[in-house]
Amino acid sequence: MAKAKALAKGQESRGGGRSLYLLLALGLALLAGCATGGKAVKAKPVDSTPVLAAKFVPPPTRPSVKRLADGREGFVISEPSKLDSQSRAEFEEANAMLKKGEYQKSVELLEKVIARSPTLTAPRINIANAYSHLNKPEQAEQHLKAALEAVPGHPVASNDYGLLLRKAGRFAEARVVYEKSLAGFPEYHPLERNLAILCDLYLKDLACAKEHYETYSKAMPKEKQVTLWIADLQTRTGHLAMQIAPVQ
Repeated sequence: MAKAKALAKGQESRGGGRSLYLLLALGLALLAGCATGGKAVKAKPVDSTPVLAAKFVPPPTRPSVKRLADGREGFVISEPSKLDSQSRAEFEEANAMLKKGEYQKSVELLEKVIARSPTLTAPRINIANAYSHLNKPEQAEQHLKAALEAVPGHPVASNDYGLLLRKAGRFAEARVVYEKSLAGFPEYHPLERNLAILCDLYLKDLACAKEHYETYSKAMPKEKQVTLWIADLQTRTGHLAMQIAPVQ
């Protein structure tokens, strides 16, 4: 059984950030897991994750989602895959190139992996990341759509797609993507954060922004920057109330 965990660390600015999707080669079936907030254990980088002994688990015949049953907040997405050793090695090499900013080389490797396993989401998400850095949004969108066709509402693909749509000025579409994914994956907090930013700075829907900032802040109380954003929003909404109040 192989595990791929979604990593999406929030940035201090309200620009948002894309995620790097990692594959840990531990066996046959591919599992894409997300564990955020609460008692969740943070995912470790590929090169420091120990190989664990595990029973054979037949690969699933179609993507499925399971909630964690050990007291943590999170979920595991299982995807059918016949990823061979060459593809695994190319995937990991492509991830290393993404980290180093070698985006074109990463694309070339990931295209090979995708050609062999076109329905697997992790290579699609990472190649979209690379294409975005290469300023090729059409190609990035194509791969994110393919990932969402394979796993509807996939939280990492949805988060990255929402950022891409926002950058393109397609704000209403981005909101739909975020809300659809949050309905199925409320534990994936970067969605909540980026939806709040979208509503605040781009859609000017301050009620929406307040709701999602506060939900995110409760889930991620250590992110003090969001507390400042909430205070700023409250100040702005107070000023708005004064502006529209009738003159006495």
